[in-house]
Amino acid sequence: MDSADETMKYRSPLVSRYASKEMAYNFSDRKKFTTWRKLWIFLAKAEKTLGLPITDAQIQEMESHAEDIDFAMAAEEERKLRHDVMAHVHTFAHCCPTAAPIIHLGATSCYVGDNTDLIMLRDGFDILLPKLARVIDRLANFAEKYAELPTLGFTHYQPAQLTTVGKRACLWLQDLVMDMRNLQRARDDLRFRGVKGTTGTQASFLQLFQGDHDQVEELDGMVTEMAGFKKTYLVTGQTYSRKVDIDCLSTLASLGATVHKICTDIRLLANLKEIEEPFEKEQIGSSAMPYKRNPMRAERCCSLARHLVALVSDPLQTASVQWLERTLDDSANRRISLPESFLTADIILSTLQNVTEGLVVYPKVIERHIRHELPFMATENIIMAMVKAGGNRQDCHEKIRVLSQEAAAVVKQEGGDNDLLARVQQDPYFTPILGQLDALLDPKTFIGRAPQQVKNFLAEEVRPLLEPYKDKMDIKIALEL
Repeated sequence: MDSADETMKYRSPLVSRYASKEMAYNFSDRKKFTTWRKLWIFLAKAEKTLGLPITDAQIQEMESHAEDIDFAMAAEEERKLRHDVMAHVHTFAHCCPTAAPIIHLGATSCYVGDNTDLIMLRDGFDILLPKLARVIDRLANFAEKYAELPTLGFTHYQPAQLTTVGKRACLWLQDLVMDMRNLQRARDDLRFRGVKGTTGTQASFLQLFQGDHDQVEELDGMVTEMAGFKKTYLVTGQTYSRKVDIDCLSTLASLGATVHKICTDIRLLANLKEIEEPFEKEQIGSSAMPYKRNPMRAERCCSLARHLVALVSDPLQTASVQWLERTLDDSANRRISLPESFLTADIILSTLQNVTEGLVVYPKVIERHIRHELPFMATENIIMAMVKAGGNRQDCHEKIRVLSQEAAAVVKQEGGDNDLLARVQQDPYFTPILGQLDALLDPKTFIGRAPQQVKNFLAEEVRPLLEPYKDKMDIKIALEL
């Protein structure tokens, strides 16, 4: 069988099954190595501007070959040299013979390696942020639509005071809003490593510019600006601090925790048949049970979110074991943990957007569940109404206690419906308030300020946060799997 057959190789399902094209490209070899070449061009341009003997012809030659990478040659060079950066220096030099003497001039491997990683991290956040904004937007619309629909609240996964479907969605939104701010902060905090030399002292560049500190600083600033960054890390070892990776991946892990909680809630509500994720016309829920409608998208989000949460342990451990100015035991780990974190975050946001665009609510099921529990919850209202009608609070409390236990026995021991209301109606003691029972049991009198909270939260915290992304809201997600 052909050894080149892709089915003969392991492929990460993050890319082969799930990830978007833009995020897969962001961490691709094509993006990585063309960025290396662009960084070498930035460096040469800045060095020429500051007086080093580099010609326009050399720079033009480099620019004309920035994209045409001979990956086979680079792979062969790396097999010989056991050094990925020098392999690509030689490959670039092969197609740029005039510029060959000045490619990578004064730089160390981390000039291209670390700076490219920072560019990929920045661009990765730029892909994620609009996706997160769209998830928040869809969920905000859902919360607004169902702001006044009463539903059972649950504490300890036991029926509790009523809330509304929209208010519950705002609990999810609040966490996503925090994630939005965290991702934006992590993105904005990123700086460029710049031109720092082998141990971060810029000694090689100081030698190139004959001891002129101002020119070295200007070189650093020029290259940083060309790469699209406003600031550079003023001090580095050979690498930028690996705590930067912790900062980035911890925000993504936190997002993973949020998504896991949201999708777990959706799965629980799907079991109650109150809410369902979208279900395709020809979708199969089970190979053995044709009636099933499994929440597979929410389950996928939970599965991948666990992976995303776990990945943050990699940069935590890597940063803790970097010796002095740098050790290379960060490299192989970062090749996996950095791309996988962004790819996984990308996938769960795309999937969650698809879910939130098609959430189905079943008000009649919700109403039935409320009717089943509400008589117990309304007992305090009944007692207060009886007291206002001239009854004794303690006598009424005892009546309600006895009737409630009888109704509970019917529910738990006989599997019947909650008949507390019927028992109250049949007891002559409660005759003075029989005409008030419907009003006392109106679910909307049990939801407090939930609708107003939804309105205020969306207006004050959610909608303003989405304003920078208003021109990117029309994109919809259709999942292939």
